[in-house]
Amino acid sequence: MLDRLSPRPGARQRPKRVGRGPGSGHGGTATKGHKGQQARAGRAKGKGFEGGQMPLTRRLPKFGFKNPFRVEYQVVNVGLLEERFDAGARVDAATLYDRGLLQHLKSPVKLLANGNLTKKLAIHVDAASQSAKQKVEAAGGSVAVKVERAPRKTKTKPAKAATPAAPAAPAAPAAGDDES
Repeated sequence: MLDRLSPRPGARQRPKRVGRGPGSGHGGTATKGHKGQQARAGRAKGKGFEGGQMPLTRRLPKFGFKNPFRVEYQVVNVGLLEERFDAGARVDAATLYDRGLLQHLKSPVKLLANGNLTKKLAIHVDAASQSAKQKVEAAGGSVAVKVERAPRKTKTKPAKAATPAAPAAPAAPAAGDDES
């Protein structure tokens, strides 16, 4: 009976066609009323506009700090590796992504120790907790952590080099001394 499906009565309405003369029922002011800000062309106000009152986003106090250089890791627990990988498997970001344990392939991965591990796995991640490393090594596996990035260098003014003192000029003869 798919050929007889139709929307419920009143669900579909004809679009309001404004500015088509008095016979359309929307003539004259084209449903905008008389005068005022909302009757003008280009009347759309921005999101959060409150009629000229100070907007809520500007009234609320701002607090906190988010470090722009913070590294956000995708977390993988040891217990998930036990469930998803066979013994002797190589575990890296690509295989974790393929098994559905990561949402983004390019973001750094950190191994945490929640759960138990009995399989020998070769794990290559960007970071790992100390207890996670111990659990993997206790099961006979290995954890290779990528080299940490070098800390950002801040711009500092170069130290002023000590300038050598200028050689002393020979003393000029005094006004009353005449050598002739």
